[in-house]
Amino acid sequence: MCSSLSLCMTQEQCTHRNNVQSSEKPQVYKVGIYGWRKRCLYFFVLLLMILILINLALTIWILKVMNFTIDGMGNLRITEKGLKLEGDSEFLQPLYAKEIQSKPGRPLFLQSSRNVSVNIVNSNNQLLTQLVTGKSHGFKARGKMFEVKSTSGRLLFSADEQEVVVGAERLRVMGEPVFGIQILAEAGDIQAICRNELRLESKDGEISLDARRIRLMRLPEGKASTSSSSSGTRQTVYEVCVCPNGRLFLSQAGTGSTCQISNNVCL
Repeated sequence: MCSSLSLCMTQEQCTHRNNVQSSEKPQVYKVGIYGWRKRCLYFFVLLLMILILINLALTIWILKVMNFTIDGMGNLRITEKGLKLEGDSEFLQPLYAKEIQSKPGRPLFLQSSRNVSVNIVNSNNQLLTQLVTGKSHGFKARGKMFEVKSTSGRLLFSADEQEVVVGAERLRVMGEPVFGIQILAEAGDIQAICRNELRLESKDGEISLDARRIRLMRLPEGKASTSSSSSGTRQTVYEVCVCPNGRLFLSQAGTGSTCQISNNVCL
């Protein structure tokens, strides 16, 4: 009896529960972004597209202004032999190159607001040769030897620690007449040697030879006539005579001048 009653009550509870569950509507959960969040997302996507378009336009403008091509940029061209610059170019940092040359038939022009320096160093980065030109230093060259040659390769001028050589056919030293030109050797000698003639000329002044001893080597010796020669002992003292044409010669000194007697050199 009890078991049947309990079974019936259990069946009624189950039926009641099923009726209650069936009467309730199923809940639906929405997935996604809605409302103001959706509008903000669309706004940021639109803003990002606008920035991409502006960046693309600026990139195209820069490429057009800088004249980017397959061969290079602007006046800079990449060739098989290296880089080629056309027109005026400005370098803000040091330039390192194996060789710099201008276009055939065009000059190479270097300009600087301070100075232009060319340095040659060895493998240990020690300075060997230096060439500096500028408004504060003028023109300065540093090295073991300095040479100037003609287009044919002939030596015109060279200088080192030992000597200075002038290889031109003619040497001219020009200066203002008011100030004059001075050649001074504070230590050592000044030696002038030539094959033909050495000419010293002063048009408005004089030529002064100031030394403790002046030697005139290899002067010809004039010979007096037999009638005018003395029969005394051989003379060891001579006097220096000058011909009308400027030639110098020696004559045996006597009690008076013997230049007129021994002027056969002037003939």
